[in-house]
Amino acid sequence: MRNDQSPIEFFRQMFAGSWITQGIWVAAELGIADLLTDGPRTAEELARKTNTHSGALYRVLRALASVGVLAQDESLRFSSTPLAELLRSDIPNTLRPWATMMGGEFYAAWGELLHSARTGEPGFEKRFGLPFFQHMTAHPERHAIYDAAMTAIHGRESEPIVDAYDFGAFKTVVDIGGGNGLMLAAILKRYPAVQGVLFDLPAVADRARSTVSRSKVSDRIRIEGGDFFASVPAGADAYVLRHIIHDWEDPEAIGILRQCRDAVAPGGKVLVIEMVVPGGNGRHFSKWLDLMMLLVGGRERTREEYSQLFSRAGLTMTDVIPTATDVSIVEGVRAP
Repeated sequence: MRNDQSPIEFFRQMFAGSWITQGIWVAAELGIADLLTDGPRTAEELARKTNTHSGALYRVLRALASVGVLAQDESLRFSSTPLAELLRSDIPNTLRPWATMMGGEFYAAWGELLHSARTGEPGFEKRFGLPFFQHMTAHPERHAIYDAAMTAIHGRESEPIVDAYDFGAFKTVVDIGGGNGLMLAAILKRYPAVQGVLFDLPAVADRARSTVSRSKVSDRIRIEGGDFFASVPAGADAYVLRHIIHDWEDPEAIGILRQCRDAVAPGGKVLVIEMVVPGGNGRHFSKWLDLMMLLVGGRERTREEYSQLFSRAGLTMTDVIPTATDVSIVEGVRAP
């Protein structure tokens, strides 16, 4: 809260956050940022392009202009801003898929937070009738948007992660749940002597082949499909799990880590890349992301909770290495 704000003004601003989310979602779904690349347009022009009601659309766009997402001139034309540019479909790591997910499925799931608080059960499943990943599998068009959203958000972490940790100490790195392979590619580009294995569900692995084939390090990446609850590729000296463990409650997370513990070569490392929740009352995005994970059946964890999780999986946590982003690298080795 700013010093010049009253408590009531502060709460009013906080309550309006959900309204702004929905406004951005509408703009993302309609592709407003794409329509403004050639210059300002009126609400009537944008309504014709998007098949929407011009009067209602004007009110949405005016509200977005009031928080800097768009700009409105004296002729009531709307133009892009640096924030709106992030929603363009034609830029690398566009946030349009992220805005679409946040205002769509995830926004609906937040309406079940009270249910989750009362029961400990995922609100997403109550709202949509299926666990999150099953729902995504059943709706491939939404799964594609989710994959693009994760690439946009997590893709910005890859270089800081490689900056923070010496992956050159390993001969082979296995990226567990590695998705499109961009994290693994970043490691291999930095360390030419390292070999990589991309491991994910068979359907995801198949989708990754086209992305990996265009990479300059494709000749050093082997792609395998499988189920990390059943087994993972054996014998490597590093297993990377980026934003995987936070998707699951402790029993499932321990199961995944045990598979890595059983597979890792002697002296190898298991590297969990996640936000680590700090203590105290300070602001940290992980504390709110943890509620999002509550809604979908996972959780963020503190340093001590990771230490306990590793121990129960037969691992010893040896270090927590911060990066220039919000994520840290939680390092573990096979317990004696």
